[in-house]
Amino acid sequence: MKLKRETYLEQIRPYYDSDIIKVITGVRRCGKSILLDTIREELIENGIKEDHIIYINFEDLDFDYIVDASDLNKEIKSRITDNDKYYIFLDEIQHIESFEKALASFRATLNVSLFVTGSNSTLLSGELSTLLTGRTVEFEIFPFSFYEMKRYYELNNREFSDNLFFNYLKWGGFPLRFDYSDETSVHRYLSNLYESIVNRDIVGKTKSADKKAFMDISLYILANAGKELSIDNIIETYKKENKEIAKRTVYNYLERMKKAYLIHGVGRYNIVGKSALSNREKQYAIDMGFRTINTNTINYEDTFYLENVVYNELLSRGYTVFAGKTHKGEIDFVAIKNGKKCFLQVTYLLASEKTIQREFGAYSNITDASPKYVMSLDKIDMSHDGIIHINIVDFLLRRVDLILT
Repeated sequence: MKLKRETYLEQIRPYYDSDIIKVITGVRRCGKSILLDTIREELIENGIKEDHIIYINFEDLDFDYIVDASDLNKEIKSRITDNDKYYIFLDEIQHIESFEKALASFRATLNVSLFVTGSNSTLLSGELSTLLTGRTVEFEIFPFSFYEMKRYYELNNREFSDNLFFNYLKWGGFPLRFDYSDETSVHRYLSNLYESIVNRDIVGKTKSADKKAFMDISLYILANAGKELSIDNIIETYKKENKEIAKRTVYNYLERMKKAYLIHGVGRYNIVGKSALSNREKQYAIDMGFRTINTNTINYEDTFYLENVVYNELLSRGYTVFAGKTHKGEIDFVAIKNGKKCFLQVTYLLASEKTIQREFGAYSNITDASPKYVMSLDKIDMSHDGIIHINIVDFLLRRVDLILT
């Protein structure tokens, strides 16, 4: 059975009847189309007539006659037969040339509520941004969170326990990967999915040498997600294999990965000056499975894996997230929502006094009164000196939540 993804539905529902264009983005196969299906079902449950809901998936060959804005305009207008409101769902709209002109026209001339999806962040750039400034709202969809994995298991009568967190930490949350029970099949599925994303959304019909270079660089970036990214180190690693690559090319590949939602760049936040810093981003992978397919072994004690999961969780819940910068060090995350914030440190286990001092001591020079958290897999509450300790699994499964001020 399919999962009803309340985390996103709660964010989108206030806009169901609005003429603001709902732009639903995210990496391929994260569940955007299923989310559209759920929204359509809710509209019908709320009394909307089925013949007033128009759905087109532009990856369906049945609609390959729609190639540009003019074709799309004719198709939609041919289906509208009265003056009542219509709900239009356009899935993977980036395949339609100049689609933004059609959207602008629909919004200006028809009584419609528009929902569109896309697998590339350029959906909200360029001409669409110019034509529709202030008339769109974006919702980025992620693969299943650990909480959604739990709900999916329960919905399908599969046994779930907290220990499955290590399975999630290794293989991530792409919905279709849960169709496979053995690791070899999961690995094959994720590898094929990654190559499909690269072929369809990134390299296209470019020469094979470019694809090989991109695959090498992109998998290196994913395998090292969460660490300080050094373009020079990437180039040096490439040279050790008797290969050469230009710095500009690496930057270009990095931007392509972001546009295809394979990674997110997290900027720095100056805790003392209380402002965002423009340079020096860390990169985090959209899904842990994409990290795993490029590593021979998984070190569950690697804090960067845990950071990545927490970072994605925060984004999916609607937080704006930065890496914190202090005079003498760093805080893993500054999480902000509705003008309020908190600070987060993430580690595997607080197994030694040295680790405890390092994680809790990271806050010693911060005078900001916003709540301060240390997250780990320890099950014993180790809160002290006003700093709150949270078990990571409890946070992901929503047994505890963050307080912001």
